[in-house]
Amino acid sequence: MSKPRTDTGPEAWAGAGTGAQYFVVDVFTDAPLEGNQLGVFPDAGDYSDELMQRLAREMNFSETVFVLPAEGDGDARVRIFTPRDELPFAGHPVLGCAFVLGEAFGRDTVRLETGLGVIPIALERTAGRITFGRMQQAIPDWRPYEREQELLTALGVERSGLPVEAYPNGPFHVYVELESEEAVASLRPDFAAVAELGEIAVNCFAGAGRRWKTRMFAPAGGVFEDPATGSAAGPLAIHLARHGRIAFGEQIEIRQGSEIGRPSVLYARADGSCERVERVEVGGSAVVVARGAFRVADAR
Repeated sequence: MSKPRTDTGPEAWAGAGTGAQYFVVDVFTDAPLEGNQLGVFPDAGDYSDELMQRLAREMNFSETVFVLPAEGDGDARVRIFTPRDELPFAGHPVLGCAFVLGEAFGRDTVRLETGLGVIPIALERTAGRITFGRMQQAIPDWRPYEREQELLTALGVERSGLPVEAYPNGPFHVYVELESEEAVASLRPDFAAVAELGEIAVNCFAGAGRRWKTRMFAPAGGVFEDPATGSAAGPLAIHLARHGRIAFGEQIEIRQGSEIGRPSVLYARADGSCERVERVEVGGSAVVVARGAFRVADAR
């Protein structure tokens, strides 16, 4: 039997240029191995676009975030990649990244520069550790979704309780209301048919009062089902308030991800009125579950 190789052990990595340090964060949960997985590269200032995309593909989470020096009045600039392409904004990467940077800087407020502007995140601590964060999101526009019938057919449902409308907020979110949480849980979409509609993020929801259940499908973007969608939570609060399901200023609890073994809890609130939405806030917990490094110094 040949001797085992020793050039892959920890001693071989010392001084080997393992500059691509990263953290793995589970977002919109307070329990490890639940919520939405996120890769955070906290020192990506000299990474090429190609390297960021390749690292995001290697991580293979719904999103991976890269932290760069601020260009404006934020604390840092972030770039967010799916395994396939870059997004101007996504919710769980911004919140999870704020947890990492807040702990590193000892800060209770972090301002992150994104493709949709500066997003401020207020962090709350318990016994000195960050346990909750609230991000103030950009206020999206909305419009009727023009391929409603094709979408309903692809989902296998007859109708939506509210108008099927689209809210671009990083991803292009489309909302379909079903009659019950059980109907949401039992959905079996035709993913090929959904993908033919283009890169949309389909949010199917049901509930009442302050408690709602959602599932999000984006097969054309490589995410068949997302465990927790922070960029969809704020627009959902707007959608519900605009159509009288909740009051403006009322915080809702959103549960997502249990069907794929990643239960998540998100909180969202829209302030203002139907005539003018003034503020959108999305919050949740997160936990850092791992850290490591990629041996990619020569690929920068």
